[in-house]
Amino acid sequence: MVRSNQNRSPRRMPPGTVTLYEVGPRDGLQNEPTLLSPDQRAELVQRLAACGLRDIEIGSFVHPRWVPQMAETDRVAELLGEREGVRFWALVPNVKGYELAVEAGVRRVAVVVSASETHNRKNLNRSREESMAEIARIARACRESGVALRAYVSTALGCPYEGAIDEGEVIGLAERLAELGAVQVSLGDTIGAGTPRAVRRLARLAIERLGPERVALHLHDTRGLGLVNAYIALEEGVRILDGSVGGLGGCPYAPGAAGNVATEDLVQLLDGEGVPTEVDLDALVETALWLERLGLQPASRYARFRRASCRHDKEER
Repeated sequence: MVRSNQNRSPRRMPPGTVTLYEVGPRDGLQNEPTLLSPDQRAELVQRLAACGLRDIEIGSFVHPRWVPQMAETDRVAELLGEREGVRFWALVPNVKGYELAVEAGVRRVAVVVSASETHNRKNLNRSREESMAEIARIARACRESGVALRAYVSTALGCPYEGAIDEGEVIGLAERLAELGAVQVSLGDTIGAGTPRAVRRLARLAIERLGPERVALHLHDTRGLGLVNAYIALEEGVRILDGSVGGLGGCPYAPGAAGNVATEDLVQLLDGEGVPTEVDLDALVETALWLERLGLQPASRYARFRRASCRHDKEER
C-alpha cells in the first residue's frame, strides 16, 4: 500500500547566512598539472576577495618537492599582505610549516589529519596519532601567538584504501581538534564517496557534538553528488561550506578523487534558496574563466553553462 505524504511537513533549510570558505588557491591548485607563479596565485586570491569571499586559503607551507604547485607560498603571502574584511588562511603540515607561515605574516592556519590510518600515512607520512601530537604542538603555538586554527578531518566519508570509515572515529577526532582550539573543523569527503544519507547522519552528529559555528563540510564531486550533499548538510544546519573556484582540485594521495565542489555552483544553489552569501556570482564565474585562460580546466557546471551562453549570444548577434 502506498502511503500518502500529504500530512508530512516538508523539511526546510534553517534560516541564516552561510559562510563559504574558499580553498581554490590551495586545494584547487595542488593537484593541477599547470603551475601558476606566485604572482598569478596572489592575483587569484585578490580576484576571489573582490568577488566577496571573506575566508580564503592562499596556499600551503609544504615542501615543494612534494607539492610543487605550492612553492613560494611565503611570496604569495607577502604579495597579499592584509586586506580589510578578508581572512587569509594557509595550510601547515607540521610545526616547521607553521613557523614558516608565521614568518610570512600569516595569522590563520589550517591543519589536517585523516580519519583513515592508511590515508594519513600516505598523505602525511606518519600515523594518525603522530599527526595529532604534531597538531597539539601547533595548537599550543597558536594559543601563545594569537594565531587562529582551523582543522580538517580528511576521508570523513570514505577512504580510497580502507573503504567506509566509522563515523564515531570521525567525530572523535573532530572533538579532539575542537578541544585543542580549532575554531572550525572541516569534515572532508576527500574522494567524493559520501551519499546523502551518510552526509545527513555525519552532519547531524557533528552539529550535536560541536555546534553549528564549528562544523564545516568539504565536499568533492567525484560521483556527481557534491551539490546534493551540500544541500543535505544545509538542511541539517551546517553553515560553513568549503568550495573551490571552478571546481578545481583533488587529492594527490587519494586515487580517483575528482575536483572540489565549485564555489560558483554553491553560490548559485544558495542564491536559488534565498540564502545570502554576499558573493558576486558573475565575478566568480569570470575568475573561473580567467583560470581557464591560464591553462587550467574548470569543472564548474555553472561556469560551463555561462561560457556556452556567452558563445551562443555572440553567434546570435
